[in-house]
Amino acid sequence: MSEEELSARDIEVLDFASRTWSGPGARDRAIRERLGISPTAYLQLLNALLDDPRALAHAPVTINRLRTTRAMRRRER
Repeated sequence: MSEEELSARDIEVLDFASRTWSGPGARDRAIRERLGISPTAYLQLLNALLDDPRALAHAPVTINRLRTTRAMRRRER
């Protein structure tokens, strides 16, 4: 794998992030079952991907939506 490619796990996290969930409980269960990691680890990976230009190239709509959400939450603090 070259440095220009996202890992399979990164792609899986981005694909998962593009979905909507009825509530945090359903999402957290799905994270554990499908990704095999804790919700906290998922959010840490996802947050790192938001600043990765490769992730933006792979999933621009998802990354831009999540960047906007992150910026709004930071302003609220």
